[in-house]
Amino acid sequence: MTSPSRSIHVVAAVITDARGRILLNRRKGDSDMAGLWEFPGGKREPGESSEQALARELHEELGIDAEIGEWLMDVPQIYPDKRLRLEVRMVRQWKGSARGREGQAVTWVAPGKLGRYSMPPADLPVVAALRQPDRYLVTPEPHQGSEAWLAGIEAAVAAGVARIQLRTPQATEREALARQAVERMGRHTELLLNRDIALARALGVGVHLGGEQLLTLEARPLPLSQRVGASCHDLAQLQAAQRLGCDFAVLGPVQPTATHPGAAPLGWEGFEQLREQVSLPIYAIGGMGAGDLETARSHGAQGVAAIRALWPAVTG
Repeated sequence: MTSPSRSIHVVAAVITDARGRILLNRRKGDSDMAGLWEFPGGKREPGESSEQALARELHEELGIDAEIGEWLMDVPQIYPDKRLRLEVRMVRQWKGSARGREGQAVTWVAPGKLGRYSMPPADLPVVAALRQPDRYLVTPEPHQGSEAWLAGIEAAVAAGVARIQLRTPQATEREALARQAVERMGRHTELLLNRDIALARALGVGVHLGGEQLLTLEARPLPLSQRVGASCHDLAQLQAAQRLGCDFAVLGPVQPTATHPGAAPLGWEGFEQLREQVSLPIYAIGGMGAGDLETARSHGAQGVAAIRALWPAVTG
């Protein structure tokens, strides 16, 4: 994709009310992407801080005087006519009654229903950041025995890990181990099986596709009730994951990693250049740990995925 010459910095707000609902703004008919719903905000003007720009935009658009809260993430996104950087801040306190002062429709939406609203590409990763886990544990294979492996998964869940990819051997014990993991922890966390679509379908859990699998599939391999993730290393694989309707992708390696010693790392600049060309939620992987979450979010990531950095930390 040819990089647009125009770059703009937009600051948007996730405004929540006392019931936990989130306010969305509908783009008017005279704007680009008219009719789509978005998080309210606008362009940061020269000389303005992000807080000043967002407070001004929310007063102009909604008639509220907002207390600008904590930063959530930045989303880099390429559009045909511009390169956008969407900075997202939380807003939980304001004065006034939010209404569409510029003639636009506004609505309050429960977080679980955000996916029903058509939104611009840059807003979609924000929805994912609000609704999906920020850490993705990829288990090691159970070389130390099945009980130790299952205990590690239980410890991970107890430590707050809410999405786990199960890496099990390409052998006869694969199904037995996967079934045990699902029976023990399937009600407590989101589980995805590595590559095995048929077994995932049978067990009613998700599947994590390899990059080479993406290019062989013509349609999403599981129903929407079962998560589909994908490992990606380049733009073609990311675009295939998006075309198939994958729920998220994992992109890397971002940094050098012992798991793939021969792979050239993308670096954060390379990660961002790929991330901005799709609207999927994307985890950064490769040399990542929980301490890298803020950096990952600043480059548009959903969060971080890891094996070693998450597994030892939760199993002791």
